Amino acid sequence: MTECAGEGHCTTCADEARPAVVLRLLDDGFADVDTGGGGIERISVALVDAGAGDTVLVHAKEAIGVVT
Repeated sequence: MTECAGEGHCTTCADEARPAVVLRLLDDGFADVDTGGGGIERISVALVDAGAGDTVLVHAKEAIGVVT
């Protein structure tokens, strides 16, 4: 996982991106994801090219990268 400013967290909000598995893509650039402990969340995938089964990094309910 890429770290923001080398400090291990985002300097804007002091939060970290977390991995989540895309369960299904929805309309308008949204998806339901499995957070692996926190349940299912609806997030935006507008910034990434992700599909069902992909693991994405999520920050502030926005997928910011696809984990390979």
